[in-house]
Amino acid sequence: MKTLATREDRMWPKDNWPAMKFKKGLEVGEQGGHGMIRYSIKGYKEGEYITFEFLKPKRFNGIHKFEIRALNEDITEVKHSIKMKTDGLIATFKWILVIRWLHGALIENAFDTIENNFVATKKFTTWSSWVCLWRFLLRPSK
Repeated sequence: MKTLATREDRMWPKDNWPAMKFKKGLEVGEQGGHGMIRYSIKGYKEGEYITFEFLKPKRFNGIHKFEIRALNEDITEVKHSIKMKTDGLIATFKWILVIRWLHGALIENAFDTIENNFVATKKFTTWSSWVCLWRFLLRPSK
């Protein structure tokens, strides 16, 4: 987890998604995010967990968290959870129709990135047509 949001990031799928960035690194209280998503680091314990609290989009109230736990000397569990409520129709529709789908694909690709640190045959979970459509529609204009 300590490489998260660094140039040597071995967790975040920054080749296919906006990179996660924090000016001062992984410190509690530090603000940053990826793409249009902004949050602050609410809790962090190296090698165990990092918790982010949403700042943007507006009306997204809650957290998301990565946890890492060794189950035994050969098996490690990596867990992601999101505990969030939307406030208002616009925020709810943004979540249901767009962000939830993009978020799910991003997290699957993050898990692929983590796994690819340990396997010879690299993995990439493909995106649904819905995710591809939203990525096309939301791509940065040049």
